[in-house]
Amino acid sequence: MNPLMQTLRNLGPVRLASLAAVALALVAFFGFIGSRLTTPGMALLYGGLDGTDSAAIAAKLEETQVPFEIKGDGAQIYVPDDQVGRVRLAMAGEGLPNGGSIGYEIFDRADALGTTNFVQQINQLRAMEGELARTIRALRQVKGARVHLVMPKRELFSRDKAEPTASVVVTLQGALEKEQVAAIQHLVASSVPGMKTANVSVIDDKGHLLAKGGSEDELSSANADEMRRGFELRMTQAIEDLLSQTLGAGKVRAEVTTELDFNQVTTNTESFDPEGQVVRSTQTVDENEQNQERSANNDVSVANNVPNPPAAAGGSGGDTSNSTVQRTEETVNYEISKKVQTEIKHSGDVKKLSVAVLVDGTYTTDANGVRTYAARPQQELDQISTLVKSAVGFNADRGDTVEVINMQFAEPEIVEEGISILGLEKTDLMRIAELVVLSLVAVLVLLLVVRPLLNRLLAIPGAAPEQFAIAGPGGAALPPGAAAALALPGSGPVDMAALTSGQPTSMGEITNIANEIEQMIDINQVEGRVRASSLKRIADLVDQHPEQAVNIMRQWMYQEA
Repeated sequence: MNPLMQTLRNLGPVRLASLAAVALALVAFFGFIGSRLTTPGMALLYGGLDGTDSAAIAAKLEETQVPFEIKGDGAQIYVPDDQVGRVRLAMAGEGLPNGGSIGYEIFDRADALGTTNFVQQINQLRAMEGELARTIRALRQVKGARVHLVMPKRELFSRDKAEPTASVVVTLQGALEKEQVAAIQHLVASSVPGMKTANVSVIDDKGHLLAKGGSEDELSSANADEMRRGFELRMTQAIEDLLSQTLGAGKVRAEVTTELDFNQVTTNTESFDPEGQVVRSTQTVDENEQNQERSANNDVSVANNVPNPPAAAGGSGGDTSNSTVQRTEETVNYEISKKVQTEIKHSGDVKKLSVAVLVDGTYTTDANGVRTYAARPQQELDQISTLVKSAVGFNADRGDTVEVINMQFAEPEIVEEGISILGLEKTDLMRIAELVVLSLVAVLVLLLVVRPLLNRLLAIPGAAPEQFAIAGPGGAALPPGAAAALALPGSGPVDMAALTSGQPTSMGEITNIANEIEQMIDINQVEGRVRASSLKRIADLVDQHPEQAVNIMRQWMYQEA
């Protein structure tokens, strides 16, 4: 312990403070390096969050002591990549993120007992809107959604009841098809009692009207336009699929425009065939009539005037005449064949069809890799036109037109995707690069900053302010002559007898002295000024032995080089 304490005393308070500062800086630096090396990579937990969800998730993460980072103005939250799954499950259990909307969990609060009827109705409306918004956000192309419901109350003493309406605002991360928009309308209408699909409007975050709530006529008009566009898309896709089999993928573009007849016509036709008579019914009437008349006796007598006179005996009352009438009547009813035809012509018939087809030419590559474009011959274009006419059902009587044009397609700019190295993703490569850079910085700091600084601070000065002792190899003392010749200022008188007198001085001793000087003297450790007399003695020594001095200087130069 004595040498260590002596060394510390020799350093002085200034150098000790400097060493302490360097030690603290090194500890802080390597602590930072170690923390960066041991910190796990951060992965995205949730993105596209609003302020409410970000605040709620951050509070839960702080409560569970999970490290996290917030980026993108609070829209993105990162957690360690090895905890993403666990944290997502925990957040799902808490109902987060909920898109800033609240659902039926609003009724889980304990203060529901003292709420009024009005507050209960408002909470029910909020819960319905929140649940519908969550369901709509479950669609793949929908990033966010808000639902507004209007539930009118029935007025007192009124027979008419207003119908409920709804408005849906969706934030899209893709394109919604007509079927998906209609599905949203039906979803909202089916979730609210008494609501019709026509009373649901849907718009996107850019203000585009996706579905308009209105009358049946407006919906029919929208359906007609949708039918026309769907027919055009089907015909376009059919043409491109057909021609791409021979021309190649991406070598053909088609556009179809059609006029459809949406008038619905009902025709009733009734026709008779006079040649097709059929006996429908036959009626025959036979009539026979017999009449017998007797002429009356005109004699006036008492017997004739008595009521119910007795018949005259012997038929002597008058003359008798007999008559017979016979009649036969036959009625035959004929039915003429009748044909009744009802024809209903539904809407959607094609009135006119226009087709435009654009095809690319051919390319040839020479030995130098240069591509040359060549137009297609007219005969091939005519064949393509005939094929397209057959595919679309061309009808010249309707005024259909088909145009096939050959033009060179513009080559799209190909953006090269990042290629992974050894199966590593971009994030892994960035992590490895960060570790390599930190390691290099640590090595450079040790070599270029710490090492020179420690060498300067650990240099121990001599006992006297202006006196420096020179030791030989292994710490042994130099010979008396060398010590006298190389005595520094403050070392006392110098005896040059060994070098200047006639006493024999061997060149081996001079070489040994030079080697000792070469090994021990460090200009950075010499403080103060060297007296001119010492420099003069060394100059005299060099003048007496120039060859040996040159050899010594060469050895110094080689060693420094």
